[in-house]
Amino acid sequence: MTAPAAGLKVVAIGGGTGLSTILRGLKHYVAPNVASTTHPGPASTEPHIADLTAVVTVTDNGGSSGRLRQELNILPPGDIRNCLVALSEDEALLSRLFQYRFTAGGLEGHNFGNLFLAALTGITGDFAVAVREASEILTTRGHIVPATMADVQLDAVMNDGSVVRGEVNITASQKRIVELRMF
Repeated sequence: MTAPAAGLKVVAIGGGTGLSTILRGLKHYVAPNVASTTHPGPASTEPHIADLTAVVTVTDNGGSSGRLRQELNILPPGDIRNCLVALSEDEALLSRLFQYRFTAGGLEGHNFGNLFLAALTGITGDFAVAVREASEILTTRGHIVPATMADVQLDAVMNDGSVVRGEVNITASQKRIVELRMF
C-alpha cells in the first residue's frame, strides 16, 4: 500500500498503558516538524503520518490522578501524562522526569507529570488548554485530546447484578462485567 503524498491522518483512542505504547511506536512515522533535528522521520518513500491525534480517556480515579481529581477538581492527568511522554522528542529524559514519583511529604505518591499538568490547568484555567500547552512545551509529535471535558465516572453492572463504581474498583473486581456505563 502506498501512502498518499500528504501522509496519513491517524487517530488513536484509548487510555492506560496500551495507548501510550502504540503512540511510542507511531511517533517514528510522523512527518518531522520543521524545527526537529533529533528525529529525521521516515524515508520519503515510506508511508508517513502527517497528523497523529490521541483521544485519551479521563475516567481514572485512583492513585495520584484520583487524588488530584478529587482535591483540585480537574480531570485525571495520568493517562494524558503517559501520552505526552510517549510522543515527546526527548522521551528518555522526560519519561524519568514525568514518571518521577515523590516518596515523602505532602507530595508523596504524586508523579511530577501529574503535578505539571495540574499546575498548567491552574494557570490556563482549562484542562484541554493545559494539555495543548504541555504538548508545545514538550515538542510532541502529535496532538493529545481528552476524550471529554466532563467529569465522568465509570459504573459496571456485574454478572451477579451488583454495580461497581469507579475504574479502580471495577479493575479490582473478580466478577464478570455485563454492562459498562459512564455517568
